[in-house]
Amino acid sequence: MTEHKNTIRRKRTVWDVREIMKKMNSLCLCLVVGIAVTAFPADIEAIREKHSLPSLAAAVITDKGLQEWNMTGVPTNSPVLWHLGSNTKAMTASLVGLLVEQRRVTWDTRIADIFPKEKKNFHPDYAELTLRQLLAHQSGVRPNLDWWALHNTKKPIREQRLDALRQGLAEKPTFPCGSDVLYSNLGYVIVGAVIEQKLNMTWEDAMRRYLFTPLKMKHAGFGVLYEGDIDNAPVLGPAGRVHCTLEDWALFIADQLNGAQGKAGLLKPATYKDLHTPVLKDAALGWFCPERAWADGRVLTHNGSNTRHFSVAWLAPQKNMAFVACTRQGDENAAKACDDAVGALVGEKLRTRNSGQP
Repeated sequence: MTEHKNTIRRKRTVWDVREIMKKMNSLCLCLVVGIAVTAFPADIEAIREKHSLPSLAAAVITDKGLQEWNMTGVPTNSPVLWHLGSNTKAMTASLVGLLVEQRRVTWDTRIADIFPKEKKNFHPDYAELTLRQLLAHQSGVRPNLDWWALHNTKKPIREQRLDALRQGLAEKPTFPCGSDVLYSNLGYVIVGAVIEQKLNMTWEDAMRRYLFTPLKMKHAGFGVLYEGDIDNAPVLGPAGRVHCTLEDWALFIADQLNGAQGKAGLLKPATYKDLHTPVLKDAALGWFCPERAWADGRVLTHNGSNTRHFSVAWLAPQKNMAFVACTRQGDENAAKACDDAVGALVGEKLRTRNSGQP
């Protein structure tokens, strides 16, 4: 049993986001057109069976919140939790938005200025590294570290994240900061360290106080979903350890959808605009924002997996509609099933026949 767990942990040192930039350009969902809303639950079950998944959930969300949803393969006699993986990143970016509004930082604050005692050990090429560059995956820091090695030091979680910052920024960047995009979980762990430094609390406590509570995400938390489940090391939290119910996730998605339409919510309209504006190669802050004809413009999208679970979100602000799907399996079949579920919803709700590419 110990050997099995260690094998899983070693695999998990490389966080799988399915090469998001490639996915944004090439993923083609099979849109199922003409499915009546009343037939949607049966369709979800068919998609689950097609891909041999243990479970599947999908939902339609507007600026008013959760509108339609269904799930299959999970007990419904208690709140059903889903692991969001890297969909956590949009939440971490929103916390930085709060810091910006509180004037604790700006998007272009240099990391060296936040950690003056650490900067002497930074590689010189990181002297001008900013929060915006970390959040938009433009930092040039490597994608991952050995997260379980950090965990096994038994240091307090804030110190583990500082150690991640020290390791990551001591190395030469993959490219000059701001010149390219390389998806990086490490970048978001460094952002987590920034949040902890500025608020003098753990990222987890900051999430509870400043995001979960005001949005009334009652069942949101971190890590494993059930006994026997396995997740990434806690140090990786800011990059992808949030779990919650569909209802909870819908509250966050609806807030982002409102913000993308220029409305105030958890944040000010100008802050949402900063979060949702692509910096380079469709990479925004916590989101990717490609153009989609079915959405009449840019969408906000991201997926997430800890290799045991999978989730995906697509927000279409011009249509005032968002689509999410998740499952308790984390392989390519899980990703395809979630794509199929979202494709069916896009086809039904937006009546598109574009053989679409959400």
